[in-house]
Amino acid sequence: MSIWGKILGALFGFMFLKIPGAILGLLVGHFFDKAYRQDFNQLGGFGRFFTDQDNLKQQAIFFHSLFSALGHLAKSDGKVTDREIQIATALMDEMRLTGDARREAQDAFREGKARDFPLVDTLKGFYDASHGRRDILQVFLEILIQAAFADGQLSQEEYNVLEKVAKPLGFRRRDLDYLISMYEAEIRFRQRGGQRTHSGAGQRQHGRAGQQSAYSEQQSLDDAYRILGVASSDDEKTIKRAYRKRMAEHHPDKLVSKGLPEQAMEIAKKKAQDIQSAYELIKQKRGF
Repeated sequence: MSIWGKILGALFGFMFLKIPGAILGLLVGHFFDKAYRQDFNQLGGFGRFFTDQDNLKQQAIFFHSLFSALGHLAKSDGKVTDREIQIATALMDEMRLTGDARREAQDAFREGKARDFPLVDTLKGFYDASHGRRDILQVFLEILIQAAFADGQLSQEEYNVLEKVAKPLGFRRRDLDYLISMYEAEIRFRQRGGQRTHSGAGQRQHGRAGQQSAYSEQQSLDDAYRILGVASSDDEKTIKRAYRKRMAEHHPDKLVSKGLPEQAMEIAKKKAQDIQSAYELIKQKRGF
């Protein structure tokens, strides 16, 4: 329960009008606290599940925006399949959302499926609440990319929704393609020796539908460079700088301090592990 409005209202009222002012300030503060609580309830109710008042509203908006965008992504081809519901459920499991918080996520997912769902306005609100922090916005977009790939491919309809999501968050099409390419490299890098996925932003049908071949040591190294966002021809200084930048973008402590909910941290940690593994492989092969 928020009581700061009542406390401050009574204090300032007493300073100006003594006892009558304190009573008036207490009443005004009561209505302020009530409106403040209602504001969080309008965010899908997620505000009730966080205790850090400094980041409470931002985190509530993060979850509501994420799961409603995920619902919109699932409905992109006109029908939400059982597999897409399983993907959303798996994401809730990964974020350890239970009880009321999980029900709020499910409600946001259903809300996002509506044909007239205001996706762009919702994302603009998320952008403002995040103060345009690129690393938080990037993790948000990366989670949606991961969800889109969870069935093994990225369809044209899903790509169109991701592009629609990226724009109000300040990402251009080439930024989106870059993040997609890196995620494809991460999938292959994690599944060393398994099936390859087709990459290439120009070809909008991604995934396992294509040819199979052994994942060679050279391909693993190529993907390591791709994960760091560098070329094999880049020098040691450039590679180290790219590694530090990528790690900073996914460093758990930095992300939490900037407002990323702890429930979303596991995904960021996996990204950081991929970046670390890629860098270690490049160091080993190049001897620095």
